[in-house]
Amino acid sequence: MSPKYTKRPLPIRLFNAIGPNPALQVNKLMAKAQQKTSLFDYGDAWFLEPLSVLVQSINEEAKLSPLGTAIMQKRLVDALATRLRAETLFKRHPEILEIDLGHVFCIAGLQRTGTTLLHRLLASDPRTRAPLSWEVLNPAPLPGDTRNKARIRQAKIAERGLKYIAPNFFAIHPIEWDMPEEDVLFLDVSFMSQSAEATMRVPTYAAWLEAQDNTPAYDYMKKLMQLLHWQSPAKNTVLKSPHHMEYLDIILKVFPNASIIQTHRDPQKTMASFVSMVCHGVGIFSNEVNTLEISSHWQRKVQRLLHLSHEVRAKNPDGFVDVAYADLVVDPLAELRRVYAHAGVKCNNETIAHAEALLTRQVQNKYGRHVYDAADFGMSRDQLDGDFADYRQQFNIQPEAQT
Repeated sequence: MSPKYTKRPLPIRLFNAIGPNPALQVNKLMAKAQQKTSLFDYGDAWFLEPLSVLVQSINEEAKLSPLGTAIMQKRLVDALATRLRAETLFKRHPEILEIDLGHVFCIAGLQRTGTTLLHRLLASDPRTRAPLSWEVLNPAPLPGDTRNKARIRQAKIAERGLKYIAPNFFAIHPIEWDMPEEDVLFLDVSFMSQSAEATMRVPTYAAWLEAQDNTPAYDYMKKLMQLLHWQSPAKNTVLKSPHHMEYLDIILKVFPNASIIQTHRDPQKTMASFVSMVCHGVGIFSNEVNTLEISSHWQRKVQRLLHLSHEVRAKNPDGFVDVAYADLVVDPLAELRRVYAHAGVKCNNETIAHAEALLTRQVQNKYGRHVYDAADFGMSRDQLDGDFADYRQQFNIQPEAQT
């Protein structure tokens, strides 16, 4: 345990000391979502099983603080409300589900390997659609919010709230209201996502999820992406999440014209950084952060991601393009051009101009430096070298200078 992951402002500490901490209940979550939206039709109820497994795992294993319970309750209610609003729109406007998402760029690299930078570069192209932070919170329009002011206001409040609760988190992974965000949050709407195990201790749910067919969740994610295109059309689409490495076979089934972009970086630089990020995330929801348990879980998980993605690559070698972190940092525009060329999508002068503008905003360490110690997570250089020897060799990953 380490107190640095649970250090919070005094009002938050007081709330966690005396605030209510009830168990989550599926029926009450659904009732709150119905009350919030005045809607009652969830469509196909297949999502109830993953929601029930997740809620039970949270109640029995996550050890949420009162603040963590309050946040998680809101997130689950908001996800259910999104389903209610989306289902209503799908029924009123069946043409939404006929929308062509164009070429799909799917960034599916390991955590901390440059995926955010590449995501933002691709999304800076006006021809390409990525969900923005304010859209992943509310992908369906809110009643009367014709100019999206309420959705944007909610996202700004959420950003300020996270900065207040856990200011150090922004040094690790900034979540800015108007920037592209991981579409894995659309999988949250189906309650089949790695987000839960990246923010809470839910081993039963995580094991259950690995054993399921995740196709229905990806089908619904596609519907939500079509809903975004319906509101603001674009020619192409970009997806991004390490989560996708587990389900690339499903990605290629649901998005058959997708090109898979895998980013690569020295695991000596990425593993401890990522586990540190998870520990900070878990510390938002719980006062108990077991760094060694989290490290063990994610070291196994990362090996699973590599193994499953390798299996899909072997069957679809032409569908993948690799981007080395070192190359992306040194010459991001050259790597962007290479990704476009592999996808067969023209990279024009306007594309480059927008990417250059994005790079002026993309300032490293904008919110401070991410400081961590691999020893906190039981990691050693020799162990990481051994665990990732095959991965290094396959993609010719060069060691980075240690700082």
